[in-house]
Amino acid sequence: MSEQSKSSQAPDRTPHVVIAGAGIAGVQTAVALREQGWPGAITLLGDEPHQPYDRPPLSKAVLLGKAEGSAFDVDFAGLGISLHLSRPVTGLVPDAHVIETAEGPVPYDYAVLATGAEPIVLPGSEGLPGVHLLRTLDDAERLRPVLAAQHEIVVVGAGWIGAEFATAAREAGCAVTVVEAADRPLAGALPAEVAAHMTGWYEDAGAELRTGARVASVTAGAVTLADGTVLPADAVVVGIGARPATGWLAGSGVEVSPQDGSVLADEQLRTSVADVYAVGDCASFPSARYGARLLIHHWDNALQGPRTVAENIARGEAEGVAYDPVPYFWSEQFGRFVQYVGHHGDADELVWRGDPAGAAWSVLWLRSEGGAREAQSDRGGGGRRAGRLVALLAVGRPRDLAQGRKLIERGTLLDRERAADASVPLKAAAR
Repeated sequence: MSEQSKSSQAPDRTPHVVIAGAGIAGVQTAVALREQGWPGAITLLGDEPHQPYDRPPLSKAVLLGKAEGSAFDVDFAGLGISLHLSRPVTGLVPDAHVIETAEGPVPYDYAVLATGAEPIVLPGSEGLPGVHLLRTLDDAERLRPVLAAQHEIVVVGAGWIGAEFATAAREAGCAVTVVEAADRPLAGALPAEVAAHMTGWYEDAGAELRTGARVASVTAGAVTLADGTVLPADAVVVGIGARPATGWLAGSGVEVSPQDGSVLADEQLRTSVADVYAVGDCASFPSARYGARLLIHHWDNALQGPRTVAENIARGEAEGVAYDPVPYFWSEQFGRFVQYVGHHGDADELVWRGDPAGAAWSVLWLRSEGGAREAQSDRGGGGRRAGRLVALLAVGRPRDLAQGRKLIERGTLLDRERAADASVPLKAAAR
């Protein structure tokens, strides 16, 4: 990662920050710059025609017609933020310190890459009538009449977005079938023993879940699976993940991961190119807390990261601060409020807290000092096993989540037996 260097600026010229992307990460960066006392110009480039908006309501209130939109309550003009809509970025030229757009180059002293992620398209489904994605406000608006008509819908993908859409579609009275190529829902996020207890949620809500089901083809009015099963579909909603929207950076010199396409930011969210930062869904960063590079496609990351970027730009790199959050995510699905905090690995010990067949339960991930699966013994614990809390999934147990988040932030060691007792406050299990 190259060292950042301040751009040479004429003494009579106002320094300029240009932010590529007007989603939550871009908007929050602009606002945070003003909060940090940034005196210069701020330009925010958005590729959609709409006023910048929040995305979580799209799969809930907006989709069901309970809200017309979710625009941010930000006075851009009052904050001196120059907002340009319908102006997608097309390239970055670091040597010239400009961001390219279809309407011409925009010069910068500092650039912030906040272009987010773009949904993965099901091969062969592009342009087909009745096939939908759910990422933008326009996507939600196109799907709203589909739900209102109580159509028969096939959802491809049983991840977070698939579950949330299926929840909304069932609430609207649609017949819903969810097909998932993996052997369980949320296969990319949770281990099998946890996800197994979420499988029944679909049936309880009146939705059919088909796991181990690969899509062979999609045609107007039907989805054909690899085993030859034909599922009738008035509409198909694809939710099979998203990738960082970084293709526009080709040839810029900004280092991008060959595995996931994310901008490889450093601990201060700087890119490999001087005076260029990256934040939100398009960027990964090294976490000293977890000893891994993290790519987090969740709202809280897009809210927290901009504060670090703004502080580092406003203070200057000599006083730079590191970004190392405890990741947090929530989902509302099938009448349940699901929250996840932290980051777990396969070697971490899984500890149940409560009955997963019930309405409220949690799962903890404990890590021993040596990283082995068995939680270590602690000298002060009377020989009872203990482990450091690194992640927690809470279903209908918000107190566990709130306490667990603080314990993770502090790197707290928990008594394994007390932590597994759902009647004991989680903080009381601390060693």
